[in-house]
Order: sequence, then C-alpha cells, then structure tokens
Amino acid sequence: MKKLLAILLFTFPSVVFAKTWQVKNIIQLQNTVRIAQKGDIIEVFAGEYLFKDLNIDKSLTIIGKNFPVFDAQFRGEILTITANDVSISGIEFRNVGETSMIDWAAIKVLESERVMIFNNRFNHCYFGIYLSSSNHCSVQNNRVIGIPKEEQTTGNGIHAWKCDSIRIQHNYVEGHRDGIYFEFVTNSIIEHNYSTKNIRYGLHFMFSHRNAYQYNTFAKNGAGVAVMYTKGVLMKYNTFKDNWGGSAFGILLKDISDSEIEHNIFNSNTVGVYMEGCSRLNFKENIFNQNGIALRIQANCDENNIEHNNFLANTFDVATNGNAVFNYLKENYWDKYEGYDLNHDGKGDISYRPVSLFSTLIERMPQAMILLRSFTATLLDKIEKIIPSLTPENLKDENPRMKPNLIQPINA
Repeated sequence: MKKLLAILLFTFPSVVFAKTWQVKNIIQLQNTVRIAQKGDIIEVFAGEYLFKDLNIDKSLTIIGKNFPVFDAQFRGEILTITANDVSISGIEFRNVGETSMIDWAAIKVLESERVMIFNNRFNHCYFGIYLSSSNHCSVQNNRVIGIPKEEQTTGNGIHAWKCDSIRIQHNYVEGHRDGIYFEFVTNSIIEHNYSTKNIRYGLHFMFSHRNAYQYNTFAKNGAGVAVMYTKGVLMKYNTFKDNWGGSAFGILLKDISDSEIEHNIFNSNTVGVYMEGCSRLNFKENIFNQNGIALRIQANCDENNIEHNNFLANTFDVATNGNAVFNYLKENYWDKYEGYDLNHDGKGDISYRPVSLFSTLIERMPQAMILLRSFTATLLDKIEKIIPSLTPENLKDENPRMKPNLIQPINA
C-alpha cells in the first residue's frame, strides 16, 4: 500500500495535492486566481462577474457551476492564459470590447500548451476564442454567437495563429467575420462543427499545411470556406449549403496543392467549388446538388483529378475561363448527359463535355445571363454538342456513369 501511494505521489504530484476553491463573487475570483497553486481547481458559482483582463499564469482548472457570467462590459478582454495545462469550462462570456488596434477576445491563449476550452458560451464577443503560438490545445463543445456588424468591426469566432496540433470540435459558431480562422496552423483537426451566418467565411485557412477538416456544416455564410496558399489538406464529409450571394461559394480553393476533397455535399451554393491556381487535388465521391455553378475551374489549374462525383440539378456543372484546361474527369455522373450505354457496363459510350457554350459566353460576357433558360441558350448548347468550337476540347469525361455513383452518406 505504501509503495502504491509513493508511485501515485511521484507520478501525479499536482493532482494529489490539488486544492479545490469555491468562489461566489469577483473579489473572491481575483484573489483565488492570485493565491491558488499550480494544479488547483476553482469552482465558480452562478452569478454575474463584471471584470476585464484577468491573467491566468499558472496551471489551473476553472469550472463554472450553472454558467456564471463573465462580463467585460465592452471595456476589454476577459481571460488571458499564459500558462500550460489550463482548463476552462462551464462559463458564459459576454461583451468583449471592440478595437481596431488589438484583437480583444473572451479567452486569449498566448504561447501555451495543453489548454482545454470546452462547454462554454460566448455572446457578443469581438473575438470568442483566440489561440496564438500555442500547441496541443483543444476547443470543444462551445457555443460562440456574435452580433455581426461590418467586416472591419467584427472579429472571428474561433481564431488560431501560428499553432500546431490543435483540435476544434463540436462547436457552434454564428455571427462573426470568419466562424473559424486558421493562419500558419499545422497538423490540426477541425471536425463536427456548425458554422453559420458569418459575414465572410464559415472557415478560413491561410498558409496552414497538413490539416484536416471533416464532418462540419457551413451554411448561409457570406461564403462557405476559403483555403488559400496551403498544401496537404484533407477535406472530407463536410456539408456546404445555402451560401448564396454575388461572390458566394461552398469552397474557394486558391493556390493550394496536394490535397483531398472527398465525400462532401455541396448543396444550393452560388458556386459549389471555385478553383484558382490549384494543382494535384483529388475530388472524389462528392455530391453537387442544385448549385448555380458546381465547379468553376480557372485556366491556371492543372493536374487535378475529378472522379466518381455526382452532379445533380446544377444550373451549370462546370465553368472555366480558358480553352486549354489540363484537368481530368473520370466516371462522374452528370444528370445532363444524354448518351447511351449499348454494352450495359454502366458507363456512357460517348464522352461528355460538361462545359456548356452558354456558360462560356457568360464567363466572357456576364450580361448574357439574362438569356438563361431561353430558347437561344438551349439552341447554342445543342449546336456546340454537334460541332464543338468554343468549349475546352480536352475537358471531358470519357466514361460518364449512366446512374449516380454510390456514395457513402455523411454520418456526423
């Protein structure tokens, strides 16, 4: 027995000697944070705590009981964490101040590791959760709701800068500039989040390599997701829906390479996927349904594989701004395909060119959109199918599927 106790003391010294503090007002909270020792637990009882700029500089666990309210009264930040192994849960954060000089946040984590932020509520906060130069942190099961104003005066819901190995999971984010923002972040996972009604993007990637986002929903944002200047991204089992507007899309892919886009649903977006300067991407087993344009591929994209996807009820399946397009279509299902299958192998016997003449004309002369669904537009496309002249000759599916591909459903 003594030997077992000695092992526990040696292995978990901070846990064995941890003290639990209970606080019921702001004075007790501030004093307890100051005098508590590394590894201690602070239980905060329900109530309203009006304060700003409380620094957590040691390893503490702060647990809210019945969601006490931490309110900055629009005067600044609330919590700043500068220590490793800190846990924050069960708190409602309100009314973080706005400034054009500093990114004030409800919780800001600076140069720390193994920080856990979970089961919290954030209301009307300039930035909700802000991770800076921090690694192995977790942000889970939080509800982050802002009041969107202008893009320049609205912060991000969950913001990560120069981080590694972080997890953003099971959060609901609404009403910010970007719902979730990654810049210079690596080896991290974003999954099972719902990001909606954000001014700019539901999710925004910049210079963030070797990350994965999966099982997320991005709905009714200014634009769904932007992935820029990045390589090695895995994008699977996400839903991009109802992102409508003059420049809205499900995903914007700009200058990215060597990434996978699989098993996603693009439903009712102005543009499902917009690609610019992309190379060596694999689009596989995605569903494009009822989008204005399912895929807009700029001429500076090359070596991208688009295979075993389903294109259903889109106004235009594919649009491009060039004649020489070096991308590959293989065994996709196109509901506009009018070919035949004489040998009954499930593949069309004639190739399918998804770029219509009318979509090509719109690329060059947007005013032609007024003729959409007119007899003139239909006639132009029929003529182009018989005598191809303006649409890209090499952008075609040699073996289009006669029936939709069987695609595994998203089980979020």
